[in-house]
Amino acid sequence: MDDKGKLVDLSYVRAMAGDSMDLVNEMINIFISQVPDFISDMKSCHQDENWTQLGLIAHKAKSSVAVMGMEKQASSLKDLELKSKDGTDAEQYSEYIRSFENDCQDAIIELKDILNSNK
Repeated sequence: MDDKGKLVDLSYVRAMAGDSMDLVNEMINIFISQVPDFISDMKSCHQDENWTQLGLIAHKAKSSVAVMGMEKQASSLKDLELKSKDGTDAEQYSEYIRSFENDCQDAIIELKDILNSNK
């Protein structure tokens, strides 16, 4: 199975899991289940202008996307994390959140295809 899709690169996940496809599948499923909460929580914090909490959520989400090999999105979330913790460039936050949501939706499609091929 190819580890790289358009957005995801499972090289790290596969290295951590060794030969255990069950563990790879479990890590993919955890990511898929976390994303909707991250998106919802980010949007809520943005609406409430709770920048500190937005930064904390971006930090958690950054770790999740990094594990899935989504390096560009991990870098973007690091920017959001730092900016929101400082309360700077708030007018840009909605674009960071939109990009995260769109990339993750596409990544989930890729990951579900991988899960189906792992059966």
